[in-house]
Amino acid sequence: MTIQLTRWPSYWRRALNWGITVGSVFLCLLVLPTRFPGMSLLDVGPNWLLVWVVAWSVKRTMLEGALAGLTLGLIQDGMTAPDPTHALSLVAIGVITARLQKQRYIQEDFISIALIVFGMAVLAETITALQFSLHTILASPEMVERDLGSIWLYHQRIALASAILSSLWAPVVYYPLNRWWERFAEIDQPQA
Repeated sequence: MTIQLTRWPSYWRRALNWGITVGSVFLCLLVLPTRFPGMSLLDVGPNWLLVWVVAWSVKRTMLEGALAGLTLGLIQDGMTAPDPTHALSLVAIGVITARLQKQRYIQEDFISIALIVFGMAVLAETITALQFSLHTILASPEMVERDLGSIWLYHQRIALASAILSSLWAPVVYYPLNRWWERFAEIDQPQA
């Protein structure tokens, strides 16, 4: 039994599209703090929200990528500590991913998405480490050298572990969402 979405009124199709999109965000939010067996490396798990922002931004404008990053970053800040903010790194990820203009530079497949996620995960962790460094410099100038050394040493491990895991799990989020969004775009085209 297949559902004929073309027979549905356009407002129901759009509501279904938004429901699937928002539902996928909530699913990523739910699995973000969990550590399933075999899904962590050095006590770091995949950055599911980063993977979602990359999947969303890869075929959208920079503004849409930035808004998705800001929204998910603020939600993640609400789930964790707001300092350092996750919104800054996710906005940067959304803008840069949309700026890649994937159609021109990179062919669309799992490997290219995994490579984009790998690079964006390293960038996101670097932005977070920069925020920690700035906070350390402003808060305790007398212990800057020791604290900055430990921040950047820790950053190397976290960035690499997060990038590896996020890029390996990227197709799990990207493939079904991309298929749905492509199918929805075909269905939602006005009939000639």
